[in-house]
Amino acid sequence: MKIIDHIKQADGKTLFSFELLPPAKGKGIQSIFNTMDKLMEFNPPFIDVTYHREDYLYKEHAGGLLERVAYRKRPGTVAICAAIMNKYKVDAVPHLICGGFTKEETENALIDLNFLGIDNVLLLRGDARKGDADFIPTPGGHAYATELLQQVLSMNAGHYLHEDMESSEQTDFCIGVAGYPEKHFESPNFNTDFKWLKKKVEMGADFIVTQMFYNIDKYKEFVTKCRDNDIHVPIIPGLKPLTSKKQLIALPKIFHLDIPEELSDAVDACKTNADVHLVSQEWMVNMCKELIDFGAPVLHFYTMSNPGPTQKIVEQLA
Repeated sequence: MKIIDHIKQADGKTLFSFELLPPAKGKGIQSIFNTMDKLMEFNPPFIDVTYHREDYLYKEHAGGLLERVAYRKRPGTVAICAAIMNKYKVDAVPHLICGGFTKEETENALIDLNFLGIDNVLLLRGDARKGDADFIPTPGGHAYATELLQQVLSMNAGHYLHEDMESSEQTDFCIGVAGYPEKHFESPNFNTDFKWLKKKVEMGADFIVTQMFYNIDKYKEFVTKCRDNDIHVPIIPGLKPLTSKKQLIALPKIFHLDIPEELSDAVDACKTNADVHLVSQEWMVNMCKELIDFGAPVLHFYTMSNPGPTQKIVEQLA
């Protein structure tokens, strides 16, 4: 079922959904099942599974020569989505990214997803590789999420790469895109970033999932600006509990977000990670209650495949 249909059927009730990371290369799917077992009690209508691009490692040969080898740390997104749907009878939402994939590889992934009966995709540009100062498009791939969106929309209209449109079956993907309440870090200002979000919705995106945030006013302002500018698709807030003091530095550095002073001071005063969990739990529960009152259609938790902190929060809300 499509995400937008899950939201319509909820008839105003806020749903819960979760995002998982594929296991590291060489590890089995049991870790995914262990996480899912703990989250299914909250009846999520869908589960997101992230996609990861290739990175590089350097292999040393005799004589000191270094060979740069491409590898993908967390493969298997399509297979994991199929396994989740088969075992738990819940919709899976694979991420699709520009970086690391040609247009042909993207089309093949979409064909596989369509064969599997997967109705939803979340489209992202993706991050730069480690060691690259900026995002570098893959040769033969997409440079921007709008280009990736256009490819999916084209397949929904029956247009495939290198194929006669009259012989191609239309797909019917429900398409999600990313929104940034505090703007994308590469945008010169919020309004420029917002312009591109509006373009993606005008092109045909069906729903928006936001970057994580810790100041609920940022989400409210973002939603209000969307509605005032004729963006009426569901806007799903992305949430992540803090689990350590290190994240006070790591999360703003990686995700370019702001942590309110009240929260950062409280976390900084904690003596143990257990204390951090309690402080974050209280903050997130209060924020989630306010989001529910505000009418958020879904509370979407970035679990990082560590379900415990999220589980304790949702238990107080379900």
